[in-house]
Amino acid sequence: MGIKAALPRYELYLYTAVLAGALIWASSWIFEASSENISRKAFKESVKPGWHYFGRKMDVADFEWIMWFTTFRNHILFALTGHVIFAKIFSLIAPKHRSLIFGVYGGLAVLVTMGWTFVALVLSHCIILYSIALVKRKWMCFAAGLATLASIKLEPYNSWQEALVTGSFDLQDLLFYGGCGFSIMRCMSFALENCEKKDGNYTFSDLLKYNFYLPFFFFGPIMTFDMYHVQVNHTQLIRKERELWNITTKALLHLGVVLVVDVFFHYLYILTIPSDMKLVTKLSDWCLAGLAYSNLVYDWVKSAVMFGVINTVSTLDYLDPPQPPKCITMLYVFAETHFDRGINDWLCKYVYNYIGGDHDKIFKELLATICTFAITTLWLGPCEVVYIWSFFNCFGLNFELWVAKFFSIPPFSTMEGAMGEAMSRRIRGVFNAANFWAIVLYNVLSLNSLEFAKLVGRRLIFRGFPLSTLSVLFVTYCGVQLVKERERQEALLDEVKPVDDGKEKAE
Repeated sequence: MGIKAALPRYELYLYTAVLAGALIWASSWIFEASSENISRKAFKESVKPGWHYFGRKMDVADFEWIMWFTTFRNHILFALTGHVIFAKIFSLIAPKHRSLIFGVYGGLAVLVTMGWTFVALVLSHCIILYSIALVKRKWMCFAAGLATLASIKLEPYNSWQEALVTGSFDLQDLLFYGGCGFSIMRCMSFALENCEKKDGNYTFSDLLKYNFYLPFFFFGPIMTFDMYHVQVNHTQLIRKERELWNITTKALLHLGVVLVVDVFFHYLYILTIPSDMKLVTKLSDWCLAGLAYSNLVYDWVKSAVMFGVINTVSTLDYLDPPQPPKCITMLYVFAETHFDRGINDWLCKYVYNYIGGDHDKIFKELLATICTFAITTLWLGPCEVVYIWSFFNCFGLNFELWVAKFFSIPPFSTMEGAMGEAMSRRIRGVFNAANFWAIVLYNVLSLNSLEFAKLVGRRLIFRGFPLSTLSVLFVTYCGVQLVKERERQEALLDEVKPVDDGKEKAE
């Protein structure tokens, strides 16, 4: 109830003005903290000379961003460009065999990059999970897959396997764990889909072609085997209307976002400041709230751009890959919170939805979320921060259901029905605003540190009460209402589309 309730236009204008003013206010505090503390010793490692015509140093604390768009940019572009060229040539010459070409090119690229011992290790994982897949028992596929995943996440097995990879270069650790981890998850998807296949089995070559598709190999996203197999073997390679225009537009948009983020890093040191706890304790409540929020927004931007670049390449291969994650600003419920839509889709398909069903039963939902976050913990690498992150996000997901169940019984449901949709939307917005900050605090600890998350929580909930607490919640409430208005308009458009389609068919 409340999603279709329209609020007065002047009220939405007020929310927009408040939100814009608050964002500018918080940004000014962060800019001041960045400018006044640029010479601190704690900043030396992560604040380096940037673009010379800005005359300011740049925040380079995120190795992954710097790797993608500065240090190893040319290497990544070279590998992906080669894939695009080979894919285009063989899609025209032999469209029936393009999946084989994708696999061969990807396998050779991985061999050249990581060496034959790494390829042999990945192949051993493939052989093990393919052998289990032939038994067609899902629990065995899960057991073998999770055991294999644990072997690269837990000591001493991960160190032993990593030592097999010869050579030494800056990206070796990242490519090793990324390549092995995503490879095992793809092999598990293959094994589980093979269990669903009624007639015969998929071949080992199908697994290799799926696993060694280069754009997805090291960094994801994961595309489940059933979707990839159907799409890559589709021989009618026809572009949708304006598809190339959309691909070009998205590529230029990603380039623009990269430039904008680099510019922001010259003025707002949002990644470096939270690592200096002595400085953080001196900052205002608004500055802390802005830092916590901006760190999650940046992580979303990074995921959206990195997956967007990969998705652009895979779209050129006539695939429909998992889309970038939903913006953190648009999230006010735990059920939609994720930063990797590929992993999220994998977990939902094989674990969360499989166990939880329609997610309406409290016990089944609890079991589904515990299993989901247990696998997620293993995927991320078990450690204290990951344990805490998993616990609180699992709790948040279940708490939403408990609250929804509680308020769906009389007299609360009767009171909500009597108050009208617009008022219901406003009241729900208050709870959603509090939920939004729970999402921020539960996730910022994994992006920065547990100490930073605890400090932000204490300042906004206890020490800042009532002024900082209520003002931040009010600003968040304004943002939630704007998001709800956008969702309302999209829902109305979705209702109109089927009617229009029906009229076209009748004509």
